[in-house]
Amino acid sequence: MQQIELSQAQLNLADLLSKALSGEEIIFTENDQPVLRLTRITEPKRKLGAAQGQVWMAPDFNDSYEDFSDDLM
Repeated sequence: MQQIELSQAQLNLADLLSKALSGEEIIFTENDQPVLRLTRITEPKRKLGAAQGQVWMAPDFNDSYEDFSDDLM
């Protein structure tokens, strides 16, 4: 993790972006207080079949709607 003052970060932005893209975390400070964090966004990997067995459909799911009366709609 690298910390850098905002005023210095403006001069080295391209280098800081490159470091963040390679996985390093950059903390921007102002008056020695952290104000921003620059990190690469990482998406969690999805696992196929993770919801298996959790989804249920009624047996009459695809049946027609002829049973419904017009005053319900």
